[in-house]
Amino acid sequence: MRFLLRITFWLGLVLVLLPRDKTPESEKLPQIGAADAVQAATAAVSDMTHFCKRQPAACEVGGQAATIIGQRAQDGAKKLYQIINDKKEQITNDKDKNEKTDKKAPDHTGSIAMAGEGDSAASEAPRDTLTQDDLALEWRGPQISN
Repeated sequence: MRFLLRITFWLGLVLVLLPRDKTPESEKLPQIGAADAVQAATAAVSDMTHFCKRQPAACEVGGQAATIIGQRAQDGAKKLYQIINDKKEQITNDKDKNEKTDKKAPDHTGSIAMAGEGDSAASEAPRDTLTQDDLALEWRGPQISN
């Protein structure tokens, strides 16, 4: 839990220190330098370390609350993990079932012979479809215009 607090603190500090665009609204805000922000953050961290000495009851209740919240987060993560795995298994099972039931022949249009069909189809169809008149004509290439 302490790790999460530290990460949140440092991430917040980085976000605060990022440069921003100048807008009319931003010029109305108080101007704080980076050194002032670091000094304030250091003071806040120092104050937090002494908080439990000053307020032991609040620190104890906060620790219990953090434990409960951590346990709930862990339970929620387990439940989410279980839901994701159940969906994954369901999708895998549905896919396997569809592959087993959809074993049908591939689509065939007849324009290209299937394996094993080519031999009998080729022997039945005539190879040369040109007539003698077609063969007698002299071939002329395309006319090129100048």
